Amino acid sequence: MNLPVEPDQVMDVAKMGAGIGAGIVAVGAGIGIGKIGAAAAESIARQPEAAKEISGGSLILAAFIEGVSLFAVVVTLLIANG
Repeated sequence: MNLPVEPDQVMDVAKMGAGIGAGIVAVGAGIGIGKIGAAAAESIARQPEAAKEISGGSLILAAFIEGVSLFAVVVTLLIANG
């Protein structure tokens, strides 16, 4: 059966898609961490006595976002090399 495209062309498209996916992940992680930082700064400004609890929680949330984004980038790189 003849395919309309060559297998090399399919891999090129897969690599391009993986690169776009990695970029979307990076932008999404940046937006998420930015929202956490903005909310933490606003919360600390409203209740300075709770600064330690707020900053601790925001650091944990930022670490979760970084972990998920790293996992997503690794998946896109595996797709690109597969």
